[in-house]
Amino acid sequence: MSGLLVTEWIERSGGAERVLDVMGNAFPDADIRCLWSDPLSAFPTRQLDQSWLARTPLRRHKALALPLMPTLWRHVNAEWAYDWMLVSSYVFAHHVRLVGQDIPKYVYAHTPARYIWNPELDRRGDNPLVRTVAPIFRSIDRRRAQEATAIAANSEFVRDRIRRAWDRDATVIHPPVAVERILSRADWRTGVTDDEERRIIDRLPDSYVLGASRFIPYKRLDLVIESAARVGLPAVIAGSGPDEERLRAVAARVGVPVLFVIAPSDAMLYALMQRAAVFVFPAVEDFGIVPVEAQAAGVPVVTGPVGGQIETYVDGVSGITAASTDAADLADAISAAIFLPRFNARTATARFHEDIFTTKIRRFVGIEREVRQLRPSHSSQWPSSRRFRPAA
Repeated sequence: MSGLLVTEWIERSGGAERVLDVMGNAFPDADIRCLWSDPLSAFPTRQLDQSWLARTPLRRHKALALPLMPTLWRHVNAEWAYDWMLVSSYVFAHHVRLVGQDIPKYVYAHTPARYIWNPELDRRGDNPLVRTVAPIFRSIDRRRAQEATAIAANSEFVRDRIRRAWDRDATVIHPPVAVERILSRADWRTGVTDDEERRIIDRLPDSYVLGASRFIPYKRLDLVIESAARVGLPAVIAGSGPDEERLRAVAARVGVPVLFVIAPSDAMLYALMQRAAVFVFPAVEDFGIVPVEAQAAGVPVVTGPVGGQIETYVDGVSGITAASTDAADLADAISAAIFLPRFNARTATARFHEDIFTTKIRRFVGIEREVRQLRPSHSSQWPSSRRFRPAA
């Protein structure tokens, strides 16, 4: 059976990119369709088709391109005839329709588009113009969600959103996390090869609070810094993105040392996790892959009380749920997490293994065997996971 994988766009880092990687391994003969890909060589051995937006400056301005997306996805010309498509959607990719092809459409939903359904969680949707047109887009979005043969959600939290937004139920399939890779090395400092990263490791505090994600406002890394200051511990902030200047300004105002590690390698991030006293993740997240990685590295996590991330750990065992995302409540949770008994990292993260995701996503699409490669020119070489580096 010949399949098509559809995603919004491909960036250099992110959870959706990680999911696409593993979907590609699950369906090695499937082609890929997206609006644009950064970098252009993201999947060099696959048939990867992009929309005309890829040839315009709009690929650098998602907010400006958003109004065009619902229409673009309705008129996709495909070179091949497919038997099914699997759509990784967090904006409008689930609207996709192939011209002249009426095939089953399976949707893996990271979330209904926050721009129009939950603008309070995404500043790009929280402006008067977007709020004015949002009812129109919500009506279209709900109607086109009915076309899906079946829908999977990445968490119970998102499943509830889907019920409210689309009036559809969904099967929960948690995203894949590279837990086996993290568990495979007892000390990830030995895997760090970059000289500058080695120097950073040498000057790490003996005990610190870690925050790691893209540097964008809704990730609330400022709260990691402020809550660390309240418990009197240094903070280490790993990632990169447009919010860096603001975060450095916050760090300059608090009374504890704050070390920024920009665009860490995987090995460096895992080393930071293994050395941390606690990993703090204040964002209201659809799921939260990084908290699972932290647990695989053996560090307890602290999160706020709302979001899919609270499904990634057992409260009081491998993490603590703060009463709110106020810095004072996060600080109380940090103090509690530091004194948790040591937990079994393998047991805590076993349900998020990539192989479990692969089995479930094949079953979801109705293919429980290894998919045969129908066109010999397409191989199944997929790149390693990409992290917190912003698109070029």
